[in-house]
Order: sequence, then C-alpha cells, then structure tokens
Amino acid sequence: MKNILVATDFGEAADAALAYGRTLARTFGATLHVIHVAENVIMRNAGLGGESYITLLPDLQRDIEASARKQLDERLIDDDRPAIPTKSSIVTSIVPARSIVEYAKNAGIDLVVIGTHGRGGLTRLFMGSVAERVVRTSPCPVLTVHHPEREFVLPDALVATTKA
Repeated sequence: MKNILVATDFGEAADAALAYGRTLARTFGATLHVIHVAENVIMRNAGLGGESYITLLPDLQRDIEASARKQLDERLIDDDRPAIPTKSSIVTSIVPARSIVEYAKNAGIDLVVIGTHGRGGLTRLFMGSVAERVVRTSPCPVLTVHHPEREFVLPDALVATTKA
C-alpha cells in the first residue's frame, strides 16, 4: 500500500478518518493524499438570478476555496514523527463522490478513507451519502469511519505482517 486517500468535509467523522489515514500511512510507509471537494457555486447556480448576482459568483467561489485551503492546511499540521509524505487537493464540484473517485483513479490510490455520518431513513434517502457512493464506485478498497470517539489501534498481526 503506497497511496492512501482521505476525503474530508471538515466534520468530526472526517477528522477521525484523517487520524486513521495518518496511522495507516505511517504504518505502511505510504503517501497520504487528502482531498476536500468544495462546492462549485458557479455550476450550482448557473441559470439562476440576474446579471448582478452572477458577477458575484466568481468572488464567492474564490472565498470558498480560500477558506477550504485554510481549513485543510490547519488539519494537516502533524507534529507526530516520523513525518508522512502528504499531498493535499481542493477540488470544486457539484458531485463530491465523483470527484473523490476520479482522484483515486488518477492518483493510483490503494485505499480511500472517508468519514460517514451514518444517516439513515428519510435523511439518507433525500440527501444521499457521499461515502456510500464512493464505496460503490471506487476503484480500490474504501474504509469508512463512523465513530470519531473510538481509538484506532492496529492489530499486532497487521503490524508484524507489514514489517515482514
């Protein structure tokens, strides 16, 4: 395992997924890729509003991307040693799952780690689940992280296997 991708929406489950991704990358000596898919407000609002509204969208998009970059950079501060090779990306899209899967394909990712909120019932029916769509369409295995309060511990057998 050489490339691990963590997808983040900056929520608690995504932060837990990042912790899992870091641990796995450190254990396997892998490069950690971290992606955030920012909403593409220009595409989402195409055809809506008047001309004055449309002229505001590029500035709004830049602000969204700058804010996302700041949040991503803050989360990538890692004082643990050894340091992990890390690549981060901000992608704009109106379909986050598709962008995550495309990144995984293009970057030769071996494992995707993604947080999930565990929504069910009507909420999931109407909102959908980015994690579920990634699981269904990913070219590689996907680890979903649901409970941020649980400690991630690698089994001794797995650690021994990676060192053999």
